[in-house]
Amino acid sequence: MSDKYTKGQTWGALKKAWKAYKIAKVQGDKQKMLEYANRIRTLQEELGLQKSKFPELGLN
Repeated sequence: MSDKYTKGQTWGALKKAWKAYKIAKVQGDKQKMLEYANRIRTLQEELGLQKSKFPELGLN
């Protein structure tokens, strides 16, 4: 995990990224969906979590 952020801050960022992803999905904005999906996966990796799959974006 990055030295700059606490675990709590990383969890907060993950929660915000999920919210933004869901909004982008409702709006049908594939570019934003991909951006947030990649961010979600990076944050999950930093937290030692299993990475989410996004088959609709080709991220498995």
